[in-house]
Amino acid sequence: MAKQSSDQPVVLVTGASAGIGDAIARRFARGGFRIVAVARRQDRLDRLAAELSAQTQVRTLAADVRAADAPERAVELAMQAFGRLDCLVNNAGSGKWAPVHLTEDAVLDEVIDISLKAPFRFARAALRVMRPGSSIVGVGSVFGLMGGLDGGVYCAVKAGLIGLTQTMAAQYGAGGIRTNLVAPGVIKTDMTRDYWEAPAFQRLNHEMTPFDRDINGQTIALDGGWSTTKYLAQEALVAERVKG
Repeated sequence: MAKQSSDQPVVLVTGASAGIGDAIARRFARGGFRIVAVARRQDRLDRLAAELSAQTQVRTLAADVRAADAPERAVELAMQAFGRLDCLVNNAGSGKWAPVHLTEDAVLDEVIDISLKAPFRFARAALRVMRPGSSIVGVGSVFGLMGGLDGGVYCAVKAGLIGLTQTMAAQYGAGGIRTNLVAPGVIKTDMTRDYWEAPAFQRLNHEMTPFDRDINGQTIALDGGWSTTKYLAQEALVAERVKG
């Protein structure tokens, strides 16, 4: 394994044992980050850690992100193992998909708890230890940008992540902590594999997508958050208005 140093950055990734989360952890490892990987299945976490051991240090936490103590345990693990936390990637999410009139409270609670409440709580815990230069990244969905048929609570929660991202960008950006959200389209993972070849799924996703990978047709504002946050500096907020 490459030599590690105390100034080497640390990332905490939720849902790190499969799919997008697994890929995120591997990409950060290639980028020189030490990793705290959080997911429910210890066996998959152990496999990830073993496969990355030649590149970086990995600490794992087998936990359900819905657990009341999961955020604090994960952040504490990062601080105890590495003494710092530079990036949080809120990747864990629920893929439950149903129209509003067919969504029972159990599903409603599950999707909100995993995909919105947990990212909020992990961000809250991470912000207590993060220093200027750190960042929080959420993994949302294009269905948070525009709702989809039968999307129900899934679309509602993904839209909620946009609001969470923008308010944190406004609140903590001036202190040097950036917050951003990525909104991928449908990606072939264990969560979507069973539907991938279904005709309706292909029509709604593959056949409506002009380019099958990467970024296409987007306007990305490089403005420090000006266009999304309505940020107001504390000095301006408390200043007295001059009356003419």
